[in-house]
Amino acid sequence: MNLQNQESTKIVHRKSLKKGVKHRLGEFFIENIIKVLGVTAVVVVALIFIFLFQYGVKVFNDVSPAEFFFGRYWFPVSANPQYGILPIVAGSVMVTLGAIIISVPIGIGCAIYISEVANPKVKIYLKIIIEFLSAIPSVVLGFLGIIVLSNWVRIAFSLSSGFTVLTGSILVSLMAMPTIISISDDAISALPKEYKEASLALGATKWETIKNVLVPAASSGIIAAVMLGIGRAIGETMTVMMVTGNAAQIPTSFLMSGRTMTATIAAEMGDTVRNGTHYHALFAVGIVLLSMTTVINLIADRVLTKAKREGM
Repeated sequence: MNLQNQESTKIVHRKSLKKGVKHRLGEFFIENIIKVLGVTAVVVVALIFIFLFQYGVKVFNDVSPAEFFFGRYWFPVSANPQYGILPIVAGSVMVTLGAIIISVPIGIGCAIYISEVANPKVKIYLKIIIEFLSAIPSVVLGFLGIIVLSNWVRIAFSLSSGFTVLTGSILVSLMAMPTIISISDDAISALPKEYKEASLALGATKWETIKNVLVPAASSGIIAAVMLGIGRAIGETMTVMMVTGNAAQIPTSFLMSGRTMTATIAAEMGDTVRNGTHYHALFAVGIVLLSMTTVINLIADRVLTKAKREGM
């Protein structure tokens, strides 16, 4: 019996050793695959920057940096071409600002309702609707803006044309809203239940708890949601190209026509002479756009990291 027990123990030990080796090998391969994928992602982003910089910096052989960054006129195909990006940067900022003004309060309000107020069935339906909204192609929203929304804006504000910065802002806000709602909802839902229970136990009402406890506690995640929504809005192309009027001017009002950096690149890149000044100027616009979105994403990532460190 003792010999049999010893043999069975040896067999079990051998099997456990084999399993341990397999697990270690599996972990080794998985860790290295993750490292390779992570390094690849960083290298791809770096190559994109290098590629844009390689072509974009050549514009300064013909245009001074001051004229390019602070020029008030973008007329690349006129008899006297001018490559000032201030109008299209202002157009992008105005459209994004309008979209955030619309989408942030609605998005955060929806997130609070979904996470704290809605019953489970309503919550499921609302999440399906939000996911469906995020899946609508931008060109479809552009058609909606051309046919319906632009007419509403024109009639409501007695304008000669409804293709304005406001029209673009409304449509872009619809595209940024799902991101803001989803991440804000996750941030609020991830809070420890003790926060809510302690507040209610101290006599606070449900709305006082939401306002004074839950939203401040989830503020880092909500701010990150807003920053990612801004990144989503500033990078939109097709919708704004279809409904903002594409006038390369500095908009002083949301009821004026404007033009964004993304729309400028999309509309003009196919008509430029390769390696010409206009061609290089569009690449330089791409550098500015990519730099702006990168800064926004880094801020959002920093806020999320801070939230995780604080346990939110």
